[in-house]
Amino acid sequence: MSLYQESRDGVVAEPTGEVLVEVDDLKTYYGSEGGLLGGNPVKAVDGVSFDIHRGETLGLVGESGCGKSTLGRTLMQLESATAGEVRYDGTDITTLSGKELKEWRQNVQMVFQDPDGSLNDRMTVGEIIKEPLNVHNWKTPTERRQRARELLDIVGLKEDHYYRYPFQFSGGQRQRVGIARALALEPDFLVLDEPVSALDVSVQAKILNLLNDLQEEFGLTYLIIAHDLSVVEHICDRVAVMYLGNIMELGPTDAIFDEPANPYTNSLLSAIPEPDPTLEKSRMTLRGTPPSPRDPPSGCVFSTRCPLKIRPEQYEDLDDDVWEGIEIFRAVLRDRGDLSKSVRQRLRDLLGLETRGMDIEEVLEESFGELDVPSDVQQHIDSAVEHVRRDDLQSAQEELETEFGSVCEQEVPENLPVGDTGRTSHCHRHRDEHEGTLDYIESHGYER
Repeated sequence: MSLYQESRDGVVAEPTGEVLVEVDDLKTYYGSEGGLLGGNPVKAVDGVSFDIHRGETLGLVGESGCGKSTLGRTLMQLESATAGEVRYDGTDITTLSGKELKEWRQNVQMVFQDPDGSLNDRMTVGEIIKEPLNVHNWKTPTERRQRARELLDIVGLKEDHYYRYPFQFSGGQRQRVGIARALALEPDFLVLDEPVSALDVSVQAKILNLLNDLQEEFGLTYLIIAHDLSVVEHICDRVAVMYLGNIMELGPTDAIFDEPANPYTNSLLSAIPEPDPTLEKSRMTLRGTPPSPRDPPSGCVFSTRCPLKIRPEQYEDLDDDVWEGIEIFRAVLRDRGDLSKSVRQRLRDLLGLETRGMDIEEVLEESFGELDVPSDVQQHIDSAVEHVRRDDLQSAQEELETEFGSVCEQEVPENLPVGDTGRTSHCHRHRDEHEGTLDYIESHGYER
């Protein structure tokens, strides 16, 4: 039976199964102020909320460093949550410790990205699979050996592989051993962290098909963490798109891949290569790199790179190229400001070493070139330039933010509903008072 009910027009709506995992405003931070070199904590997961339904496969995607693996490890209680709740079958597992935590972990297991690193080459395959059974003192030694042999057969290996070592197997076979180990205690929920990224494409398909078969046979629930969007599209019921510790969009896989609602989701999907080289494809290119999780932007975390950021009312009709130049200019000043606060820069200051200043004329050329910049815009650019020449980057940034900043930089967006597909998007453009993101994407020539 499908986990999803269909609306009258055939569009998949919300999952109908029982909620197994509930994540509520989960935060996982590393470090704190007052350390050796000072600075803010790393906000690896920063206020994430979502549910996973029993029997469902939820995909978690995003750029490297966005917090995907940390989120998965926090759900497993391999990392301690800084704040928030993770309820498994109604129990807040962030409060468990000692014997209670050990007993709960029988219900949840993890399959790691690299089978070479997650399997001990000094142990036989049989010993590896039996290890969780031994830890939890599961039945008798004879029954444990029998269980290990059964699991080898279940994952598509032979029982006589029991006495072999991991280095005697291929990458795909080692990953099957890892899956067998995860299934040993008959868990309900598996966290799979990049389970096929280290494998050849042909082997990936076999492992994904195996996971589908195991889910159907044992009623498993999956959280699959992946950067390969084709894997997520193939196996997942719903997708959560993550950026800088936040869930930007969450909804049914088909809806998200067919009509991405959040600007970040759209940019992520537009980066997928087109198999046909003769087919033109509109790309949503992002400026710069993701900000540091130690100092994420205020407001929407994607605001510093978003090509669809809401403009101040007085600049809604400003030429797109001029607005893009303003955003590039502001991005350069932000990057320079981040550099001035870096450990390397602080050490150079302490040692009395000079650092190369910013060539502001070159920055202006890169940002505006031969563009016809309106006088009301130019006066604020000139004022910011004067601040830079006086080596006062902070005042320059404040000048530009006061004039060209928007709600995207000033307010944290809510997770707002999108259509009737059960989707949510972390974006101000879905508020009633702003133009819808999907319409805005189309009006600016981007494909959905």
